[in-house]
Amino acid sequence: MTDFKRIPPETAHRLREQGAVVVDIRDPQSFSAGHISGSRHLDNHSLADFIAQADLDKPLVVTCYHGNSSQGAAAYLVGQGFSEVYSLDGGFEAWRGLFPGEIEQDPAE
Repeated sequence: MTDFKRIPPETAHRLREQGAVVVDIRDPQSFSAGHISGSRHLDNHSLADFIAQADLDKPLVVTCYHGNSSQGAAAYLVGQGFSEVYSLDGGFEAWRGLFPGEIEQDPAE
């Protein structure tokens, strides 16, 4: 894959069940308030470590609020050597609408 693909939540759900890594690029407060179960928060501070430690051949699903910002992040990750990158169409909001039981919140500090 030389570029990322935009996929609907149902496809992202299936990929996640098959072991794809899900990364969320929303702000830390939004991520803490609710995110796709098992997803990892990525920001400018954690990105370099994530890339250094990641399996570049493992499918990667990028999500944001509504599926717009994730496209730029997905394109960036393809450029960093990830071979199978997807952008979640509709973002976290679409996921929450379809899979409300698969949302986690960070514990209150």
